[in-house]
Amino acid sequence: MNVAKRAFSEIEASEYIGMSRSYLRQSRMDGQLGKRKPAPPFIKIGRTIRYLKEDLDTWLESFYKASNLTDHEVNHG
Repeated sequence: MNVAKRAFSEIEASEYIGMSRSYLRQSRMDGQLGKRKPAPPFIKIGRTIRYLKEDLDTWLESFYKASNLTDHEVNHG
């Protein structure tokens, strides 16, 4: 039975979104500071942290997609 994985560990989530584990840890503790993008949502099962694939996908999609840096700076400078 090949079931697609739905809940990722911190290591798997960091690899999936291309960010470091320390980013995920720090953003969980700090929340949204200043203009920093909020961290992806997570769930806590006992002492275990898990990230749901659909939440990571939604989080990634929330970022502005630019074709070049000038385009990004003009729209989000």
